[in-house]
Amino acid sequence: MSTPTTQRVQKHRDGLRAAGMRPVQIWVPDTRRAGFAVECKRQSRLLKDDPQEVETLDWMQAAADTTGWK
Repeated sequence: MSTPTTQRVQKHRDGLRAAGMRPVQIWVPDTRRAGFAVECKRQSRLLKDDPQEVETLDWMQAAADTTGWK
């Protein structure tokens, strides 16, 4: 037997599906995992001074709208 909460969730999901949406599951790295920060630093060091990385960062800096940022 469904609970009122389950029914509301199902109704919401049915509405999204009727609007042409579908659920998607996305797996992302676990930032809480031991060694995550160390691996990020390792990969960042590999990109330091890489010509393509520098070009991409320069483009992002030029394209970014930082109006109002502090």
